[in-house]
Amino acid sequence: MTPHIEAKLGDYADAVIMPGDPKRAEFIAKEFLNDVQIVNTIRNNFGFTGFYKDTRISVQASGMGQASLSIYANELLKIYGVQKIIRIGTCGALKEDIFVGDIVVAMSSATESNITNVIPPFRLSPCCSYFMLKSFMETKGDSLIHVGQITSNDNFYQEDKDWGIKLANYGVLAVDMETHALYHIASKYGRQALTVNLVSDSVVGNQQPMTPEDRVIKVKEITTRALESLI
Repeated sequence: MTPHIEAKLGDYADAVIMPGDPKRAEFIAKEFLNDVQIVNTIRNNFGFTGFYKDTRISVQASGMGQASLSIYANELLKIYGVQKIIRIGTCGALKEDIFVGDIVVAMSSATESNITNVIPPFRLSPCCSYFMLKSFMETKGDSLIHVGQITSNDNFYQEDKDWGIKLANYGVLAVDMETHALYHIASKYGRQALTVNLVSDSVVGNQQPMTPEDRVIKVKEITTRALESLI
């Protein structure tokens, strides 16, 4: 056990799907995996292990934000020997040519957080696993995929109302609240990580946020593609 995970060593597979929402973790485990066992219930931040086709896969919720994800990613990679993590999350588009329902795959992630300011005065620029990115991009699906840099913000409600426009001018595609920390921790332990985000809303323009019903459909697509990329 760790302070936040009650699983025994060996309960997690080498590869973990990591949504933020515990309910989404439960949905993914029950919808996609066979012979599923629940391996973590502490704080209702559920973890599951089962099989996708013939490949052993785990699902572990990260909670919301970089601080929460950092706890689970650290413990999974350092203690439980996990080798790969795919974050399946949501994001807000920062560019007008990225639409609700599209997929954004993060090559790297900026941040306004100090959570990864660990080697002053240097600020690391963590990136995804090339091999996981390549494998995901070779999967089949209907949604349009955008690949590039995103930002992971600690502050959901930013004081500067133009923050998104300023980042978009530097080519930043979208915003989530977890990826920078995930890539940083994976780099620290020499492991692999990738974020695949569903665009659920837009910071720019007048797009309507995704409905809960459409979100379930799209989450199925990106989850299928993520799982296929792991086998």
